[in-house]
Amino acid sequence: MGELASTLDALAVDDLPAMFGPQLLERLGELLKAENRLAAEVARTVRQCEVAGAPEFDGKKTMASWLRGHARFSAHAAAELVATGRAMEQLPAVAAAFADGAVTAAQAGVIAWIARPEELARADAQDVDLAAVDQAMATVATTQSHEQLVAVVRHYRQALDPDGAEPDPTEGRRLSLIKHADGALGIRGELDAVGGEKLQAALEAILQAGRGKGDTRTRAQQLADSLVQLTDNALASGVLPINRTVRPHVVITVDGDDLADPDHHMGAAATGFGDLLSAATARGLACDAQITRLVIDPDGLPLDVGRTQRVVPPHLRRAVEHRDKNCVFAGCVAPHYWCDVHHLLEWILGGATSLENSALLCERHHTKVHHGFRVERDPGGRWRTWRPDGTEIVLN
Repeated sequence: MGELASTLDALAVDDLPAMFGPQLLERLGELLKAENRLAAEVARTVRQCEVAGAPEFDGKKTMASWLRGHARFSAHAAAELVATGRAMEQLPAVAAAFADGAVTAAQAGVIAWIARPEELARADAQDVDLAAVDQAMATVATTQSHEQLVAVVRHYRQALDPDGAEPDPTEGRRLSLIKHADGALGIRGELDAVGGEKLQAALEAILQAGRGKGDTRTRAQQLADSLVQLTDNALASGVLPINRTVRPHVVITVDGDDLADPDHHMGAAATGFGDLLSAATARGLACDAQITRLVIDPDGLPLDVGRTQRVVPPHLRRAVEHRDKNCVFAGCVAPHYWCDVHHLLEWILGGATSLENSALLCERHHTKVHHGFRVERDPGGRWRTWRPDGTEIVLN
């Protein structure tokens, strides 16, 4: 690994502007091949970590969760890498081409679908020669376009199961929420025919009720506004499930001076999901909202807002969420609404139900902390985590 780092250091000082087109392209080609080889080694190592149960050493249950917390992967990228590592064990020809740099990580991820357990079971039931399929996939990946490879994999999977999945509507439903850099939320997903019909019926009802003469919004804008209104209606109804002792609601945190100041002050307010809003937007939301006052100390940390009792009251939980944002266990990215409020010094042992004695922990890490792991806030306000053997978990 030291030699690899030294090689990269040497490459980083190359004078690229001094190189001509052909020389640059040759350099890029070699780098891409090296990138493929390195990706193959990463996938192989991730698989071995999974087999060895390595994530448990850092208090993680799966390699996907370790990759999200320690390597800062997205959930999709982590799951895809884990699946690729598993698949390469089943597909030696593809794995060899990947290791040689002839197959990209994206291609390996596409081919990995044919080595998923359900696909392997179908192939085995139909006496499919997996070795031949493996070799064919390696050939297509190294000689054809990415789009052609996707088509071949799709054709193979359809041939294994021409009738498609069983008619369980929940199996085909997917929804992804993608947070953009400006705080906007991208929505991507797929619903079955019945689920889609329900959503369209609800949106169309709101859309038609809100149409008026002179409405210049596009159809797409009308549907987006209808979806927001549908969400408003659900939140306002009071019938949504209670989430960790608190009814679901929009949380906005803003300094009192900014809330009163008529200026905009961009980024003055923070949402419960970590986005920044202007003070003007926060004032608009505050027109129809319940306001909870949090007293802040000179270092910018919330003071104790609760009374001494074992169960954390809602107003104290809000203060803990404001401070911690998500699970404080090293490498965990579980959002606050998945978390419990943990007493650092257990209540039964004399610990107070206070902000200073509280920490947000997801269910898994709450259990871990009660079985040997330890979390603690240092004087600078940074959370640190120790394993049962006394060593600290340090993120990469």
